[in-house]
Amino acid sequence: NGRGKTTLLRLLQGGLGPYEGRIQAPVSFSYFPFAIANPSLSTEETAYELYPNLALWELKRELSLLEVKEEALYQAFSSLSFGERTKVMLAVLFLRPHAFLLIDEPTNHLDMHARQVVARYLHSKQGFILVSHDRAFLDGCVDHILSINRSNIQLVQGNYSSWLTAKQREDAFELAQNERLKGEISRLSAAAAQKANWSYKTEKSKFGGEVSDRGFVGHKSAKMMKRAKSIQARQQKALEEKEQLLHNIDEVEALAIHPLVFFKSRLLDVQGLCLRFGQTTVVKNLSFTLERGERIALCGPNGCGKSSVLKAVLGQIPPAAGQVLVSPQLKISYVSQDASLLQGDLRKFAKLNHLDESLFKTILRKFGFARAQFEKPIEDFSEGQKKKVMLARSLCEEAHLYVWDEPLNFLDIDARAQLQTLLAQKQVSLLFVEHDSCFVQALATKQIWLPPFGDGEILYK
Repeated sequence: NGRGKTTLLRLLQGGLGPYEGRIQAPVSFSYFPFAIANPSLSTEETAYELYPNLALWELKRELSLLEVKEEALYQAFSSLSFGERTKVMLAVLFLRPHAFLLIDEPTNHLDMHARQVVARYLHSKQGFILVSHDRAFLDGCVDHILSINRSNIQLVQGNYSSWLTAKQREDAFELAQNERLKGEISRLSAAAAQKANWSYKTEKSKFGGEVSDRGFVGHKSAKMMKRAKSIQARQQKALEEKEQLLHNIDEVEALAIHPLVFFKSRLLDVQGLCLRFGQTTVVKNLSFTLERGERIALCGPNGCGKSSVLKAVLGQIPPAAGQVLVSPQLKISYVSQDASLLQGDLRKFAKLNHLDESLFKTILRKFGFARAQFEKPIEDFSEGQKKKVMLARSLCEEAHLYVWDEPLNFLDIDARAQLQTLLAQKQVSLLFVEHDSCFVQALATKQIWLPPFGDGEILYK
């Protein structure tokens, strides 16, 4: 975050200036996502507004590839799910002739299956730059990585995993070289000082009363000084070589969490849970237990009730049937997927949430916050920064159970890796919803797959 990805996309669109250098492109750039002027129009009408020369049969073909039902064309665009809107906009943009797409974080509203569908779709296309923090998604659809590093920019062939392997190998080599040079510089420094000291003492001895051959002593002194200067030159060369290292190594600090140990081994018992909204059943007959140290992922398509289950566990919505058994002594730390209500400055936020302000800001610093960011109002933060504020609050809280709803939304890859490493190393009890398949596969001790609208069998993995 903050390296200039969005700035690069804006430059390509001609939205910033002045700048040094030159941008030449034989194609026009189309940016995703973009605001729809009149979302009350049907999806078909919206598509024609975006591209008047659209051939309807081509749009139907693209939507079929994206697994969007044809009936969606005749619904109001605003009635579509966020995932369906994403797919429609991508389909229309790719149908525009001579358009090069700038696709900025398309996965934020896509469930795990939809991400796989869109990745396959993008893999079949040519001519786009994609910004995404989902590692599996990137692996599924890109053939080059444009890496905006700390000191330079690299364009390399391959997907994210191959780039990461090469980057880690390069970083490991530079770190080893750095350690070797540090030892060599220290050794040369001591040797140069020793030779210079000997030269000084030898030169000084010329003027003693018992020296018979001052020319020989002077020659010996000069020889020692020459060696000292030669060592100093080698030391300087090693210093210059060392200066060329470590410029692109990102130092990602380890996070900390302090979970409480509950006096019972079982933290949560859900029995025959049913949830309804109006006449629609979104969850039917869900049963599971969460034991101390378990990390349970609720999985499934958008609209299957994952977030509703979390809210039922928190007591925010009542079950239509069944029960959620939670001890009143159980302390729960919750991270919502909605950051729209965050406001004020960080100091007031910490005070309002009864947080240790120093610890809270330390975690944000480890998340990559600059100190200047601390003085800005939270409502002016990026979506990724707001999510980090919510996660930092939860990491500060001592709790028996952590309940996180899509914690990785908008987070950069480094922050995802920090959280993944932390949770893998600590004995944290966690109930979470997440669509990043790498994160789920690495951390979940149990996966519960909910069917859409409670229609189907619940799978326990």
